[in-house]
Amino acid sequence: MIETEQLLFEKRESGGGASVGSVAHITFNRPDARNAMTWEMYDALYEACEDIDRDDEIRVAVLRGAGGKAFVAGTDIKQFREFESGEDGIEYEKRIERIISRLEAVEKPTIAAIDGFAIGGGLSISAACDLRICTPDAKFGAPIARTLGNCLSVKNHARLMALLGPARTKQLIFLAKNFTAEEALAVGLAAEVVPAEELDERVAEICEKLISHAPLTMRATKEMLRRITFAHLPDGEDIVRETYGSEDFHAGVAAFTEKRRPEWRGR
Repeated sequence: MIETEQLLFEKRESGGGASVGSVAHITFNRPDARNAMTWEMYDALYEACEDIDRDDEIRVAVLRGAGGKAFVAGTDIKQFREFESGEDGIEYEKRIERIISRLEAVEKPTIAAIDGFAIGGGLSISAACDLRICTPDAKFGAPIARTLGNCLSVKNHARLMALLGPARTKQLIFLAKNFTAEEALAVGLAAEVVPAEELDERVAEICEKLISHAPLTMRATKEMLRRITFAHLPDGEDIVRETYGSEDFHAGVAAFTEKRRPEWRGR
């Protein structure tokens, strides 16, 4: 496991009697930046997933953000200022997809405990988890049409379509709309919405239930659904290359970091 102050990893004992097991707790720990993901955090998340699958005592994993204002508010945009061409976008999407796919392939059930924003990369991370348990303050979105002018990868589009369907995926992206917790519950993105003061207790209850259930059944279900979702996906690198290599993307990054509104030119 990569030790980092920005991503905390803790293994806690849980259960009793027939329900004996451990719960891995992953905490995104940049509350002053709404837990925006750095490369260090992405790499540590990958290693945490490796540790979870190596440890037979771990039966469930819980992911959450520190500070109570965000789960994860996307990738730290400062990192995009180094991009020079569409190829940088290709490499970025490949690098992020490696981590998101690894989280998705974790053999144990994963729970995203969401209080506050799950935006951009945070939406992708939460979508890769098996269950999303939210407080009323949770918000889900991918406001890239309003902010950066980039695009999602083919696999991230497939994840959202599997959860939301194509019409709501377009609504989310075209309108730069944040789904509230209740809207997320209505469309199936959120499994439950509970008061903030009850989130930890409810997540612990769900962990106990999952620990008591057949691990091979849950593992088989996860893998079957993962294979169905990503079967026969087309290649989308040409679209990623064009979008990340555009004048609009560079203008969007500059405007975001300078805290002003971008002017889109469609090129």
